[in-house]
Amino acid sequence: MASAITTLAADAPTLSAANTGFMLICSALVMLMTPGLAFFYGGMVRVKSSLNMLMMSFISLGIVTILWVLYGFSLAFGTDSGSLIGWNSDYVGLSGIGITELWDGYTIPVYVFAVFQLMFAVITPALISGALADRVKFGAWVLFTALWVTVVYFPVAHWVWGAGGWLFELGVIDFAGGTAVHINAGAAALGVILVIGKRVGFKKDPMRPHSLPLVMLGAGLLWFGWFGFNAGSWLGNDDGVGAVMFVNTQVATAAAMLAWLAYEKLRHGSFTTLGAASGAVAGLVAITPSGGAVSPLGAIAVGAIAGLLCAMAVGLKYKFGYDDSLDVIGVHLVGGVVGSLLVGLFATGGVQSDVAGLFYGGGLEQLGKQAVGVFAVLAYSLVASALLAFLLDKTIGMRVSEDDEVAGIDQVEHAETAYDFSGAGGGAASRSTAAPAPSAASKKVDA
Repeated sequence: MASAITTLAADAPTLSAANTGFMLICSALVMLMTPGLAFFYGGMVRVKSSLNMLMMSFISLGIVTILWVLYGFSLAFGTDSGSLIGWNSDYVGLSGIGITELWDGYTIPVYVFAVFQLMFAVITPALISGALADRVKFGAWVLFTALWVTVVYFPVAHWVWGAGGWLFELGVIDFAGGTAVHINAGAAALGVILVIGKRVGFKKDPMRPHSLPLVMLGAGLLWFGWFGFNAGSWLGNDDGVGAVMFVNTQVATAAAMLAWLAYEKLRHGSFTTLGAASGAVAGLVAITPSGGAVSPLGAIAVGAIAGLLCAMAVGLKYKFGYDDSLDVIGVHLVGGVVGSLLVGLFATGGVQSDVAGLFYGGGLEQLGKQAVGVFAVLAYSLVASALLAFLLDKTIGMRVSEDDEVAGIDQVEHAETAYDFSGAGGGAASRSTAAPAPSAASKKVDA
């Protein structure tokens, strides 16, 4: 986050109505990303799982919000303890914060910073859910989400963005969440998959998206909300850095979408809507950590490289046999790694900080720091997430039964179906008014 890189002004800041309003709008945009993700994932699964997929994202708005207020904000952004975790009793329940109290070094209230960061915390576990489609008990998912944000997300957010966090102090650049959000979620998805196993019929049955229009709608909402996610992470709008990030977000996303489609055409012979949507998301993921450090030309390179590598990575699940239902690993983990590491190559030293990458005369130092951040978060999230899934699987059980999975998790877990066709014809009334079937005699005459 921007707070990890900027230098505090010599004069004490005062509350800025403009920056406060801007950040509240950005917070609302980031909130919209979670329903957007629900549509994106919901359209990619089969009809019988679409409601469950929507709910696995949507429930995060409830669970994480409450935990964030109770203790999550304090753990992530409280006073540092051992470079690993934070704590501030004033942040517990957000009860000890003055309404005009400013976030340290900035011109926005603590409440605004807290709600902006809340939306990051909400969407991160929701990202994991796409890898687990069709087969996880909803109650188990709710408990996993609560445990995961407590054990994994809150500490990692402190490492990366909290004052005193060890990756913060090391100088790892993560403008808006390449490590803390996307690598974190992608590694967690892999850890859980290794515990719960594959879907029934994986690599045998067709598991095509049931609604590509929903996928495109979700991708569009994600793209729109991502401007708040990225540009808002500078926590203000005074020096033009947020504007550069806004431009780079658009540029990298466009480049990634085109690169994915080009690969798809060369590899499979078609330009698909699913490829366009997936490529756009890959670009959004990759520019998230790097967009405040690179130029627009660098953003094109980041997006194009991420689009190509993520398009190649989604097929690895068939080669290695892990069932990543909606390509969370191929897009978010790989995209996050690519975007984070490319900071060490394409950082210009002239946007968010004076740190320059290899291609701008900075040597390999920043690339090394980025690699430490990438692999530390990846390893911790992978192991911790797998352990949480293992404990839940051995106690309450993570998966629905095979019969329930085949029948459809929507009906079993939610007692609902996404689409009701009972009024679409074919009932008793329509049959009674239909023309009678031709008799055998008439068939003979017609013959």
